Amino acid sequence: METETKGIETGKVTKWFLDNLEEVAPPLSFELIPGGRSNLTYRVSDAAGRRYVLRRPPVGAVIATAHDMAREHRIISALAPTAVPVPPALGLCTDTSVNGEPFYVMDFVDGVVLEDSSATEKYVAAGLRRRLGDEVVEILAELHALDPGEVGLGDLGRKEAYLARQLKRWSTQWEKTKTREVPAMDEIRRGLEKYMPEQQGASIVHGDYRLGNMLVDEQVHVAAVLDWELCTLGDPLADLGYIINNWAEPDDGEFAGGAAISPTACRGFQSREEFLAAYEKASGRSVASIAYYRAFQYWRMAAIVEGVMSRYLKGVMGGAADTDLFRAQIDLLIDSALEMVRTME
Repeated sequence: METETKGIETGKVTKWFLDNLEEVAPPLSFELIPGGRSNLTYRVSDAAGRRYVLRRPPVGAVIATAHDMAREHRIISALAPTAVPVPPALGLCTDTSVNGEPFYVMDFVDGVVLEDSSATEKYVAAGLRRRLGDEVVEILAELHALDPGEVGLGDLGRKEAYLARQLKRWSTQWEKTKTREVPAMDEIRRGLEKYMPEQQGASIVHGDYRLGNMLVDEQVHVAAVLDWELCTLGDPLADLGYIINNWAEPDDGEFAGGAAISPTACRGFQSREEFLAAYEKASGRSVASIAYYRAFQYWRMAAIVEGVMSRYLKGVMGGAADTDLFRAQIDLLIDSALEMVRTME
């Protein structure tokens, strides 16, 4: 008898695998991979021991533009031949009669996700951490050096006015998903509109680029960059501001600025200043306005995490979560953004 997993129509999805992928040996087993905070990710195993990864939107309460499976599949397919490591895309299902929502399937990539500094200490020797950090910088510079048109992503989004569009998008998202009134979010947005820098060119922007969204292999190399759902075209320094917020230093503690629990909070990685200098050298872009991008990303992340908390409160994320912890993180993000914006004034 087939075992049902929330979010998976086992029989129909198994038939889709058999019809669309090669050498699949039924029965298939599906296991929700914990940690995803937007789309749902499942480990799929067949009877021969082959592993796959399936991605689908949350179960209900979906904002269509935030959970576009075809778009995500298109992005990793386009990046596959480049120097940016991504999981191999195997197939896309847009027929909602199969599983209620579209989904796509990737090959399984061996590696660990460094979710926090304790994971880093367990899997990455202190002497290899700087080298790993160098790879994170290099991959970001490689991504930003790609010509979107040459890799087939020239129409992924508008290239100009990235920050203005992002401010509008996340203001709208905040209004749709907020669980309480927070006047500081409006004050931060007004400051970000007032002090907006001029965009330095246009690139493919990951939107959630951090070490915790990468698979690190046994040789301590980045095997794949994950979670491309927020990827678009626009200002490359937005990615830089985001990862710098998440690039905690040992004296910061685990919850620096509220950006996330950082895998770099242990010793051995380069400092934020060294990371910025390395990116500036690799990309040829000035990082003089990084404080603005950091404030923007704290504000944007507050809107994102509020939306995640809202989905957990509605019970559509396939499990439970500590919403008090989410709320504390959101408040830290808002405080960090507000402090940086007021410094600009």
